[in-house]
Amino acid sequence: MTARMTGASLIALMTVLATGALAAEFDGVSIDAKLIGGQQYEALYARISEWEEMTGATVNVISKKNHFELDKEFKSDIAAGTTDWCVGSNHSSFASQYPSLYTDLSALVPQETVDGFVQANIAAATLGGRLVMLPRAQFDVSALYYQKDLYEDADRAAAFEEEYGYPLAVPETWDQVKDQAIFFADPPNFYGTQYAGKDEAIVGRFYELVVANGGALFNDDFSPAFNSDAGRESLQWFVDLYDSGAVPAGTTNYLWDDLGNGFASGTIALNLDWPGWAGFFNDASSSKAAGNVGVAPAPKGSAGVRSGWSGFHGFSVTEDCANKEAAASLVDFLTNEESQKLESSAGPLPSRTAVWEWVAEEAKDDPYRAEVLAAFQETAATAFAVPPTEYWIEATNLIYPELQAAILGDKTVDEALSDASDAVDDLMQEEGVY
Repeated sequence: MTARMTGASLIALMTVLATGALAAEFDGVSIDAKLIGGQQYEALYARISEWEEMTGATVNVISKKNHFELDKEFKSDIAAGTTDWCVGSNHSSFASQYPSLYTDLSALVPQETVDGFVQANIAAATLGGRLVMLPRAQFDVSALYYQKDLYEDADRAAAFEEEYGYPLAVPETWDQVKDQAIFFADPPNFYGTQYAGKDEAIVGRFYELVVANGGALFNDDFSPAFNSDAGRESLQWFVDLYDSGAVPAGTTNYLWDDLGNGFASGTIALNLDWPGWAGFFNDASSSKAAGNVGVAPAPKGSAGVRSGWSGFHGFSVTEDCANKEAAASLVDFLTNEESQKLESSAGPLPSRTAVWEWVAEEAKDDPYRAEVLAAFQETAATAFAVPPTEYWIEATNLIYPELQAAILGDKTVDEALSDASDAVDDLMQEEGVY
């Protein structure tokens, strides 16, 4: 019978033998997890039952929220000393805030596993010499999704050129995005664009516009640098869109799921968004824009720099977990090649080298996926992470209410930037940063 076994049968047998050993090791172990929730993240979690079957362990998802809410929960747990849950969703923008929460995975995960990731991501996941997170297939940088038929109407194109003095085409700059968003808008039925309007989300968008316009959010010593010409130009962009009615009135309360569902509703012309939405937007069962979605690289600012605020999601194991080996096994499983292929098939960018190659091969015969991949690859080539300070989130919590105040007309752009700059300066000095 052995002589007649197929290659697939041999692989299956090897899997059974290997997972049998794992089952013996983790049988009866229970792992509590706190995970990010949201449409683009959920498909991966269906694999948890596979890991449970393989290992004999069970996973209890005790919290599932967006990262802003998880951040608050993690900090509350640290303050209360209740960090004995085991696996947590993490993100490169948040990770530096938790220096004592997560354990060093380099002692729990084989080096060959670590070597399989894009090493720039591993470097960013290593803080103070400790590997605190394994990246999942959610490398984030944003490209511009748009409704294609808006650019296929000759009468519309003629009217636009008469009003703005240049041909209507998919925008290459943020000034063009603003012009077109105002032109396309027909509130309350249709809007030119939208943006996340609170928390770190709007500060991240503001940050990348400041960079694209030739400025910086912080100086080298992490003193605030955004109260500048580039900062004023960037904030004015948000204000002008809001004042014109080109964005929904509720945009100052929007976060990522609101934006994704908004574009999928078919009522938004242009939408800067993450790769994880690509499949959702072009799926007729979830999106009214399906079949009409184009994707282009992120636009450039007035300095000729492409916006490219980036980061990546991952999973971490707490220092207080009672069974770190089982928890690390789960994290390894959720970030392995098969898991990353599953996530990447819907559009998100992988963080494993081999899966990048697989995605490129898979996209060859799918025009939409090829367009998505090309747009995000071009944007990723000049992407930049958040400033490397552990006070990033605290700083954004001071900045975003001031940005909102300017957008809503409660303060002038100058007043908002001055007040935000003073608040961040006070924070950094109080924390002894300079």
